[in-house]
Amino acid sequence: MASNQDLQRLLDELGRLPGIGPKSAQRIAYHLLEADADEARRLAQAILDVKEHVHFCSRCFNYATADECPICMDSMRDRTRICVVGEPRDVTAIERTGSYHGLYHVLGGVISPMDKIGPEQLHIRELLMRLGEEDIQEVIIATNPNIEGETTASYLARTIKPLGVTVSRLASGLPVGGDLEYADELTLGRAIEARRAL
Repeated sequence: MASNQDLQRLLDELGRLPGIGPKSAQRIAYHLLEADADEARRLAQAILDVKEHVHFCSRCFNYATADECPICMDSMRDRTRICVVGEPRDVTAIERTGSYHGLYHVLGGVISPMDKIGPEQLHIRELLMRLGEEDIQEVIIATNPNIEGETTASYLARTIKPLGVTVSRLASGLPVGGDLEYADELTLGRAIEARRAL
């Protein structure tokens, strides 16, 4: 049986996870205590496996288990469009809509002076290299509709437009201050279809 010290360590570790407060950490910890050892081992092994095998795609910085992610390797994708997102979870949100069939580029965050994150800390240089090397005709900026996302979108538009590539932004319909991850498929799909040029 777990000692009080072991239980507190588990609660502390669970509490460090995003979106897990003290009550949720307690529920998860007690569930794990009541579960059989095999269930706990499967969870622990799944965490270790994902940390060992999942990394960033060498081309777009989405999650991948090979050098490139399945989207970059898919020859059926529209290779003339790149949808630029802040985080890999945004790729998942857009893919769920079924409305977009092009490629992606994950910035690894957004410009946020308050957090000391500038363009240099993001994968913008790699995006510009892709625009020079690949036959991209349109860049769709799909950063979150909040201050940091808008700042990033404006910076990207100013940087990319002189290259002769069409730059568009997801249309309204997404709540200002919201996250793409939490948007429903219909709203996000309509936003993709009604994107606007910047």
